[in-house]
Amino acid sequence: MSTFSEQVTRNVRVRVQSVYVAERSSPEDSHWFFAYQVNLLNEGDETVQLISRHWVITDGDGSQQEVRGAGVVGEQPRLAPGQSFEYTSACPLTTAVGSMHGSYQLVTDKGERFEAVIAPFGLGEPTVVH
Repeated sequence: MSTFSEQVTRNVRVRVQSVYVAERSSPEDSHWFFAYQVNLLNEGDETVQLISRHWVITDGDGSQQEVRGAGVVGEQPRLAPGQSFEYTSACPLTTAVGSMHGSYQLVTDKGERFEAVIAPFGLGEPTVVH
């Protein structure tokens, strides 16, 4: 099972697709592993740089964990108009289902800061009915 989300904030399109990774999961030990691929596309006319990220991860029991940090995968990509940046990351859960959402903090070359919304997307083991 994979899920998809997409949101545009101030001409920055954020697309996310998640997938369950069975070979890295161990349901008998309450460990489910999910990968997600993010694509950021600058559809505007000004260069932007991704400074930091904020994720809210919710498991199937409703417990939430927040993750904040500089950049993504060790990078703070600059996107000129029309440029995109793609990366893959992962999230372990102690339940077979969950969800993620959040935001990226960006800054323009003029020094204007804004948050690009990461729309909610699901995490779920394919054999589990939601």
